[in-house]
Amino acid sequence: MNNLENKTNELNIDFEKKLKEIKQDLIIEGYSNKTLEMYMFYARDIIYFLNKNFDILEKSDIINYLAHKKEENCSNSTIAFIHAVLHYVLKKYKKLYILEDIKIPKKSKSLPKILTIDEIKELFKATHFGRNRLMLQFLYGSGCRVSEAVNLKVEELNFKERTATIRSGKGNKDRMIILSKNWITDLKKYLNHKKIKSEFVFSKKNGKQLSTDTIQRIVRKSTKKAGINKHVTPHCLRHSYATHLLEKGVNIRYIQSLLGHSNLNTTQIYTNVANEQLKKIESPLDQL
Repeated sequence: MNNLENKTNELNIDFEKKLKEIKQDLIIEGYSNKTLEMYMFYARDIIYFLNKNFDILEKSDIINYLAHKKEENCSNSTIAFIHAVLHYVLKKYKKLYILEDIKIPKKSKSLPKILTIDEIKELFKATHFGRNRLMLQFLYGSGCRVSEAVNLKVEELNFKERTATIRSGKGNKDRMIILSKNWITDLKKYLNHKKIKSEFVFSKKNGKQLSTDTIQRIVRKSTKKAGINKHVTPHCLRHSYATHLLEKGVNIRYIQSLLGHSNLNTTQIYTNVANEQLKKIESPLDQL
């Protein structure tokens, strides 16, 4: 083995040690599994692409990497995420703030995709009665994220007050959500008839926790069966929940709290969607 191969192996071992350190810190800081996975993916990509020890990294190296990702046709939102990973890694492990001088393209702002009330009804009809339908009804009826749905435990439900507590949601914050009266009635029947009891509200037949991928597949299958020609995801149900509440006149501050948004600006985007729905109303003048 020549000196170059020895040097490469040494660098790789050093990289892996650094990646392990980054992962441990992210876990301790409470990052979600999904965010942790994405951070580690790009941290690895960054370190091995640059192929340099942190101590000799320069601004030109960072610009070179970002340009490389842009040439790979990465979207503006992906570039922004990579920028956040770089900022975290360099600030924490090298006390470098050079990312603040590197501008990135703004994320393209698009209105969230929502379903109409009729489409929601058709989606539920097309979903297998029992766990699957209850699960989709919960996503729409509570506005929860799919990750929050799979982590929801029976002990966190308050049937009497028709509420539930979402533990350690996005940003590690607990929040209260409201539950549908009819949904609670159906859920009680479902839980009582389960052969294998589970701590999770939605579980596999063996009582183990569901994965977010499973819920996404159920949504895709039901969407196709319902004949809905839209790209529907579990998050579409969350968007629909917020938009439909707003259209019914619910105060946007309440919606912000129910969704778990720390910033009202994040919730404000639903006002634009509601305005799009308003445009579909026919003027009474045209009915004369």
